Amino acid sequence: MIRSLVVAVLLLFSTVPAVAVLPDEILSDPVLEERARNLSAQLRCMVCQNQSIDDSNAELARDLRVLVRERLVSGDSDQDVIAYVVSRYGEFVLLKPRFSARTVLLWGAPILLTLAGVTSLLVFARRRNTLPTQQKLSSDEEAKIRSLLEKQD
Repeated sequence: MIRSLVVAVLLLFSTVPAVAVLPDEILSDPVLEERARNLSAQLRCMVCQNQSIDDSNAELARDLRVLVRERLVSGDSDQDVIAYVVSRYGEFVLLKPRFSARTVLLWGAPILLTLAGVTSLLVFARRRNTLPTQQKLSSDEEAKIRSLLEKQD
């Protein structure tokens, strides 16, 4: 009975998402901490690459979380913190890339590929409809073919 209860409790808590922020990183000011958490959720862990630094347990993610908190404590705005991190690590550090001249292909590629696919389908369908249709043989042509086949036998 106790074993079943322990297993049930473990299964219940296994669905709770893991948070990588360590207690020694948490700021005493709840407003700054909330800002730090929001910023951390926007930044990519360069080690994991598909997790935010808020969710990652990697050492680099921890360093970035500490850096974000230090910048906030020193008085930087959210935009200043993001700009500072991007200047050091590049646009790839952002989980949601900005729309700019450098990322226009990234944002426009799905639309361009969809348009290219639809255009290809329309061209293919139009060409298919304009292909000459096969005509039946006339009775003279059928007679010639039969005579040729009979000669071969």
